[in-house]
Amino acid sequence: MPTMITSGKPVQRAILVLLALNTLVLLFHISLALKIVPYDIAWGGRLKNDADMYRLEAVSIAVNLLFSVVLLVKGGWVRITVPVRIVNILLWIFFALFLLNTVGNLFAATLFEKCFAVLTLIFSLLIGVVLFSKKEGDKTI
Repeated sequence: MPTMITSGKPVQRAILVLLALNTLVLLFHISLALKIVPYDIAWGGRLKNDADMYRLEAVSIAVNLLFSVVLLVKGGWVRITVPVRIVNILLWIFFALFLLNTVGNLFAATLFEKCFAVLTLIFSLLIGVVLFSKKEGDKTI
């Protein structure tokens, strides 16, 4: 098991669950981009053409990949020299984004996407577990 920059089993579990859920979300967005799943159920039902879908899915996939990398760094699976503060700031940004996305999903045009409000709330809660845990005194990862 890699050396964690956070302490405690709840943090390790939260990071692992976040990585697992984010992998599923990435697979969902990839399936939208590949048109395996119709894109009219995503993005609040507001997508009108393929170009819009590809643009938004590319952004979504990139952001989710960044989130995975941040979690892998925080969990100690990827070692890069970066201040812990930067990793934590990024996690705070993701925390806020997931909270805002929860509200946005509640007002989505499709019932399918409204159900994602539960998932994004779970993401926020798990990121909170990671952020509010006691951290080791390391200045870099």
